[in-house]
Amino acid sequence: MPYGTPPRQLERERSNRFLATLPPHDFALLAQHLRTVTLERGAMLHDAAEEIERVYFPHNGMVSLVAVMQSGATIETTTIGRAGVIGASTGLGAKHSVGRAIVQLPGTAAWLSASQFHAAANGSQAIRDLIVRYNNLLLAQAQQSVGCHALHTMEARLCRWLLQTHDCMEGNAIPLTQEFLAQMLGARRTTVTLAAKLLQSAGLIRYRRGLIQIVDRPKLEKLSCECYAVVRRYTDRIFLPSDGA
Repeated sequence: MPYGTPPRQLERERSNRFLATLPPHDFALLAQHLRTVTLERGAMLHDAAEEIERVYFPHNGMVSLVAVMQSGATIETTTIGRAGVIGASTGLGAKHSVGRAIVQLPGTAAWLSASQFHAAANGSQAIRDLIVRYNNLLLAQAQQSVGCHALHTMEARLCRWLLQTHDCMEGNAIPLTQEFLAQMLGARRTTVTLAAKLLQSAGLIRYRRGLIQIVDRPKLEKLSCECYAVVRRYTDRIFLPSDGA
């Protein structure tokens, strides 16, 4: 048991796939510094071009990386849940963020300082290798997102986004407003409203103000564009457990 970390805490931290993928010795380099924080909805973990001070490993909930325009308009580029990390590039020496990281769905996360994460990565080839693979995953998600916004219908994109969000949750009820969905999908609210009504009429979701209930996930996956499955497969390959993990 690394550095006297309580068993329940170890189990909770290992619910994050990045941490769970590391071999025990390498995980121990991080475990001695990890603390737990509640992620409140709407909290900004870091802003665009801001120095990154903390690295977060979500246990649940969802964080969005968003691009911010001069007008103040935003659009999501990447969704991060229990499979991800916020601030992973600091392990390789990066200092500043590329985009804004904002909590979209509340939850909990383990965190440590960026300097502690960098020091642990310097002492572990396994951590450095996993950071490189994870950064490739973020790039793949961003590239897939660009293609998705340009080529796929709103209904398919909404299905994809709901599936990604559902993966971050522990139940079927997702607290989302249509205004928020429109912002994340880069679409008009009326367009998102129409798409949501079509999904509800087909029996895939139930929607009432501020809450979406996933009713038929298999059908949601069938109607989703290819992007959800592509990113999901890539994610699973990235987080194949190392020997001894």
